Amino acid sequence: MRPPLKAVVQSRKWKATINGSTLLVALSGDWVARTDGVDLGAAQALIKPGVCELTFDTATLGHWDSALLAFLLKLHQAAGQAGVAFDQGGLPMSAQHLLQLASGPAVGSPTEAPRPFLDRIGRWAIAIGTEGAEGAALVGNILLRGGLALQGRAALRVGDLVDAMFDAGLAALPIVTVVGLLVGGILAFIGATELSKFGAGLYVANLVSIGMVREMAALMTAIIMAGRTGGAYAANIAAMQGGEEIDALSAMGIPVFDYLILPRMLALTAMMPILYLYGCLIGILGGLCAAAATLHVTATSFFVEAQKSLSWVEFALGLAKSVCFGGFIAVIACRVGLRADRSAAAVGKAATTAVVIGIVGVIALDAVFDLCAAALGI
Repeated sequence: MRPPLKAVVQSRKWKATINGSTLLVALSGDWVARTDGVDLGAAQALIKPGVCELTFDTATLGHWDSALLAFLLKLHQAAGQAGVAFDQGGLPMSAQHLLQLASGPAVGSPTEAPRPFLDRIGRWAIAIGTEGAEGAALVGNILLRGGLALQGRAALRVGDLVDAMFDAGLAALPIVTVVGLLVGGILAFIGATELSKFGAGLYVANLVSIGMVREMAALMTAIIMAGRTGGAYAANIAAMQGGEEIDALSAMGIPVFDYLILPRMLALTAMMPILYLYGCLIGILGGLCAAAATLHVTATSFFVEAQKSLSWVEFALGLAKSVCFGGFIAVIACRVGLRADRSAAAVGKAATTAVVIGIVGVIALDAVFDLCAAALGI
């Protein structure tokens, strides 16, 4: 029978003893990179054929810094390539933590097995339910605090509300104007192309006016505000979360909800109907320009036909949509910002998440409104 392998390899800073299939590395003295340098060449040579486990003895280890950590990392890599088990139990606890951070997964521990499919589905469902409950709590808090704010009993600064209304209203007019003119012109151009085949080109005014008032103005404005204002809300609150400003407000006794969430919520909800009405006007003007250019329709005949096709029902439906869209975008943006991680990367992630959820949610809400309107015969 082959005798157990025994060997001793020694250096100024370490002594390696091979006993059978176990390699014991005894570390001694100081390991300081500034004065002693880093010895990485010997780490590869320590792993011998027949060794199955690597252990450490640090009873005589002195002061150490990154020199020791670099040596251990090199030794860990060599042990991994040779299939040798790396037992870090004999190392100082701080060295174990640093080694774990530097090498990724826990050194010497098996890789975590993937979770079963049903387990992942269950965790996903629990996360969705928890998020829904927290979102419902946020909406309820908004309704309660919003009522108090209208009575002047909430800790809401008027200056913050005015700034938020300016940002969500007047500052958004240029992009709403451009998009509204283009959307109205596109509707008129498409309608003129098809209706002129049947000699009904004048009815392009009906198409543009109904399309903008009932559908496109509210949806277009909401998508613009979700990308412009919703993303800004989420990024701003996420940045405050990462900078611990929200914790500081709470520590000083300032109600975070009244100070941060309520002004944004009220401002966006109040400005969306105004932007909707402005988008209707701009869209109809864009349709008039396109109709005049393609069909040579006069402004008088265009507005007469538009007036005949419109009623207060269409405006009421569009206004209801705009109010719901504004509240939804504000709630989603603030919720995403509040649940963001405390890092710089979380700011961009929160803005992207708020924009995506806001746009998809607005389109889904619009479909629900249309289904309800069709069921009610509106």
